Amino acid sequence: MKVCNIEVSGRVHLAVETARGLVDATAAGCPLCMEELIAGADRAPLEKLAADAALPVVDSPVYANVLSRVGKLLCVGLNYKAHAMKAGFALPEYPILFSKFADALAPSGAAVELPAWESSYDYEAELVIVMGKTAWNVSREEAMDCVFGYTCGNDLSIREPQMRSGQWLIGKTMPGFGPCGPCIVTADSFDPGREHAVKSYVNGQLRQNGCTTDMIFDCAEIIRYASRYVRLEPGDLIFTGTPSGVALEDDKKNSWLKPGDGVEIEIEGIGTLYNLMR
Repeated sequence: MKVCNIEVSGRVHLAVETARGLVDATAAGCPLCMEELIAGADRAPLEKLAADAALPVVDSPVYANVLSRVGKLLCVGLNYKAHAMKAGFALPEYPILFSKFADALAPSGAAVELPAWESSYDYEAELVIVMGKTAWNVSREEAMDCVFGYTCGNDLSIREPQMRSGQWLIGKTMPGFGPCGPCIVTADSFDPGREHAVKSYVNGQLRQNGCTTDMIFDCAEIIRYASRYVRLEPGDLIFTGTPSGVALEDDKKNSWLKPGDGVEIEIEGIGTLYNLMR
């Protein structure tokens, strides 16, 4: 099942993707919100609406954040071998964890401001885990049972300030620098252990072309390791790393993002996240 939040007359509605298109579940009487769904609420009302062929579809949805109540935004660095090597880093022995602040989250379709006082703006296509249960020091075997679903993410970065510190935070967490969406695909409909293409396009030009199975640390290992140090809660998001092809790897550094660029993040089996740089 694919679900998303859409904005309707200033309010956030839960919507579900059907074979016919996107259906506004809230407008059709579904009492659930995204957070209740993530927390384990009965999906039966939503499934019933998804099967109702008489309901109208939303032609031009305005997407809201995948979560109305934003939890932790945790990120994994250098999790694809080719990216780490081309960017000049040693391959990590353990997952490299860093974070973004809550206001970095942005929906698909939103414009992201690139402040004029910086210039080394970069894109990073990433599979994002949406946690569905509390995970605190869980095993690999327990880890995947804690996942609600997956979405597309763009770990937008400012490389020059990022590299000033091993912590990376200031290069990662400007407002809007963690776009996610447009939808969340539930864990029973998406297996990250199978091959799913992870791509990015800038102004229609292919920049990254990787695969979820290319990760150094898979989703189970990321959750297991992170849960030893961070109490992961329902609704927390984990950006799992990016494949090769980012602007940082360009020797001439001619690929930095600039205002007016459109960035698409496409993950096979989930959808396409789009944001305009402003």
